[in-house]
Amino acid sequence: MKEHLLRGKPWLAVAGLATVLALSIAGCSSTGPVTAPSAGATSDTAHGKVSIMVGGLNKQIYLPFMLAQQLGYYKQQGLDVTLSDEPAGVDATTNMLAGQVDGVGGFYDHTIDLAGLGQQVESVVNMLVTPGEVELCRSDLQGQIKSPADWAGRNLGITDLGSSTDFLTQYLATKNGVDATTIHRLGVQSGATLIGAMQHKNVDCAMTTEPTVSQLLATGGAYILLDMRTAAGTSTALGGEYPATSLYMKTSYVTQNPVTVQKLVNAYVETLKYIQANDGATVVTKIPADYYAGAGKDAWVKAFDAEKGIYNPTGIMPPNGPPTNLKVLSAFNKDVQGKTIDVTKTYTDQFVQAATF
Repeated sequence: MKEHLLRGKPWLAVAGLATVLALSIAGCSSTGPVTAPSAGATSDTAHGKVSIMVGGLNKQIYLPFMLAQQLGYYKQQGLDVTLSDEPAGVDATTNMLAGQVDGVGGFYDHTIDLAGLGQQVESVVNMLVTPGEVELCRSDLQGQIKSPADWAGRNLGITDLGSSTDFLTQYLATKNGVDATTIHRLGVQSGATLIGAMQHKNVDCAMTTEPTVSQLLATGGAYILLDMRTAAGTSTALGGEYPATSLYMKTSYVTQNPVTVQKLVNAYVETLKYIQANDGATVVTKIPADYYAGAGKDAWVKAFDAEKGIYNPTGIMPPNGPPTNLKVLSAFNKDVQGKTIDVTKTYTDQFVQAATF
């Protein structure tokens, strides 16, 4: 079997269509409960061919998707996987809802947001037990911005509007007594685009991940305001554990393609085991060179080793995590506020529990 990697933005041509389709179905729930796949199924409609769009393939928080390919785990499972890159998870989700891709590598919180809109989407494997996000502010503002309580009227960089960094930024403002409508959220993606926005003072602070964090700190142009690369830092910022990177798919797809989903989860569980068993110096030899070109190989390795604890060692959804995600979104998100959302329907552990390799 073969794997594919689409490095550009091949989906831009369908972005308008995807948005229209997503909006047209938003708020319309499925016609009824889905039927569980039959036990012992040996085939499905996908036949092992699957397309996954990732909200930033070269970010360390999304490492398992490319690493699984580089290690040959998709091939070993008999899968034909197409990976495509989209800077923002919200745009990847829109493409999935429009049927342009089968799954999304993005933050789990999108499944809860979509549940508020009546969409049945579920995470089938969790890869990050903490967000791995860092709020950086420009060094010239160090005496002025000491916490999110100082954000009123500020320009704050996020990946894109509706992204998980957007969710987290609005929550942090609200939690710290700042009306989220008084902050200016600007989509600056990550890497060179975000760094340029900071250097040109288009944003005062920005939320991002490795390796962009290391690149900015190395220049002395930014300082850390909040660090969610550790369990302690995440709990302080968000009030509990916050599971992040997951592979999520429409529940209807999961139900129709249990064999393909199981093989995918098998590959990712093995990838998570590989991450736990190896250090950055080893892992960096398995990824494309352009993944660490900006920060440099040494900085990439150092960042990976420092934040290795963000990765889920098992793939099982942290049991106390989904309620925290729901609490965060409920604080500001109009799609979620006032809705009765059963978080147990936004993820499943059945495939991880059955994972073999």
